[in-house]
Amino acid sequence: MSRVGSETSGADRDEHGTNHSAFKRLSTEDDRTMPTVNVRYMVDDVDAAVTFYTTHLGFTLISKTLPAFADVALGDLRLLLSGPTSSAGRSMPDGRRPSPGGWNRIHFIVDDLAVAVARLRSAGMHFRNDIVTGPGGSQILLDDPSGNPIELFQPRRQ
Repeated sequence: MSRVGSETSGADRDEHGTNHSAFKRLSTEDDRTMPTVNVRYMVDDVDAAVTFYTTHLGFTLISKTLPAFADVALGDLRLLLSGPTSSAGRSMPDGRRPSPGGWNRIHFIVDDLAVAVARLRSAGMHFRNDIVTGPGGSQILLDDPSGNPIELFQPRRQ
């Protein structure tokens, strides 16, 4: 898995604690920029989610306002971790509350799926299934501490 890098020093943060250097941009030939992809995950425990993503998947912390919210980055992905007390966790008009889990997921390509799975299992991580192989490659679903899925995928070798 690629790593953005380790957490940066306080000198890279503004007065709100935001690490702007962690926001990566894609440049086009005429120097326009495309924004980072943002994905929101509802989580039960923001601090546990930050630890999980930074320790086990190589994300860099951008900011956190516990217990409600934190955001982390890996390459061009900014993951918004929203807890039950965040504005994103408020009830909908019909009474439903956003909650973690489901089947939509972020997807990471890894060089060696067996090695990645062994490393994460040895760290006590929970998987929803065993490695499955299809015509395009092999995959497995890892759960974050709140039950949000992360797909680890190794493309088929030619």
